[in-house]
Amino acid sequence: MQYNQRIRQIREEKGLTQQKVADILHIGQRTYCDYESGKTRIPVDSLIILARFYNVSMDYISGVSDIRGKFPAK
Repeated sequence: MQYNQRIRQIREEKGLTQQKVADILHIGQRTYCDYESGKTRIPVDSLIILARFYNVSMDYISGVSDIRGKFPAK
């Protein structure tokens, strides 16, 4: 699964709107929509924010792994 599909899947599982996630990333809803559609690549720092917010590993959110690990604690 590609990261754009994964971030949409997780968002929908959590029952969040694109606008809510865009607010978390401090971006516009249209920009976030472009991330989910694969039209625009999501910056790594935004993936980190989302992985932390959703408490999933970077491997999972980026689509490298299907194992839903937790985001590492500091």
